[in-house]
Amino acid sequence: MEHPENNAEYKGLTVNDGVEQPSIINPYLKRSRFRRRELSAAEMVEGIVRGDVTVLSQAVTLVESVNPDHQCKAQEVIEKCLPYSGNSIRIGISGVPGAGKSTSIDEFGVHVLKEHGGKLAVLAIDPSSERSKGSILGDKTRMEKLAQHPDSFIRPSPSAGSLGGVARKTRETIILCEAAGFDKIFVETVGVGQSETACHSMVDFFLLIQLAGTGDELQGIKRGIMEISDGIVINKCDGENVDKCHLAATSFRNALHFFPMPESGWTPKVLCYSGFYGTGIKEIWDMVYEYIDFVKHNGYFEYRRNEQSKYWMYESINEHLRNHFYNNAVIQSRLKDSERIVLNGEKTSFAAAKDLLDMYFELISR
Repeated sequence: MEHPENNAEYKGLTVNDGVEQPSIINPYLKRSRFRRRELSAAEMVEGIVRGDVTVLSQAVTLVESVNPDHQCKAQEVIEKCLPYSGNSIRIGISGVPGAGKSTSIDEFGVHVLKEHGGKLAVLAIDPSSERSKGSILGDKTRMEKLAQHPDSFIRPSPSAGSLGGVARKTRETIILCEAAGFDKIFVETVGVGQSETACHSMVDFFLLIQLAGTGDELQGIKRGIMEISDGIVINKCDGENVDKCHLAATSFRNALHFFPMPESGWTPKVLCYSGFYGTGIKEIWDMVYEYIDFVKHNGYFEYRRNEQSKYWMYESINEHLRNHFYNNAVIQSRLKDSERIVLNGEKTSFAAAKDLLDMYFELISR
């Protein structure tokens, strides 16, 4: 077995898409002399299906790794878990930074587990620093009630530069959680504004958390995240802020009239609540379950799941093609020369890119 100090990921750098990425392992963590026995793919699947959250956590870490050897094993685990997946309600939760997403999820989760039973998995995506590439991953500290609940599983993951408000492997993680018996999945995005389409393409209901008095009422008439939301809720509706919240709700409802009717046939609702005081939570989840019943009755639920599977098939193709291109030895050796040519003004960036692609296609056609 390879000693961890000789592994590129242990040293703090992993290679993916032709760029160096930071390791998910804390470089200051002191290693124990005795390593835990590595589970096989079959043992991992057995543990996941049994509902062992320790094994589930190890599998998620394996899936998120960019080590090629880990990826092969991860794909085997995911494929074996597929027959046990698909039996959950997937909820995407987004909103501007400071809207109270984590506090709200804490209240949402406790309410759902109390009223509807089952098990809840929260996949919280934490933004990664563009400079240090690190993430705080402190979402559990803001979900105190759920963190102690026996039927909940909270997994923070770094966005690691991925666009769309989610991590690279969130969809695969959803499959693992469903196989482990979690029948409710919350996906909390990083809250980056208008680019949450990736999250929308992996959940059944997309919930947007807004604040009153921030000017977003006017932003609501712009196409983007408002257009893909199945429900809009305005947080911090308490104290002196109640009137502002109801005024904002009216503005959002008016803005929704500018959008065409969604494919689901569902008209998005706008509700007010207070995550801090826990008021208005029941009405929100009555809306969510009303939506689920509505789209299951008209067939849109299965249609959307199928469209999402197709979407991620094409995304996987794009990712593998990109990886294959950047990991090609000849291309890697020519990239620096192409950069130099572009920086010296000898070629445009488009021409240099076309030359590299032509070279790549010629190499793979041999």
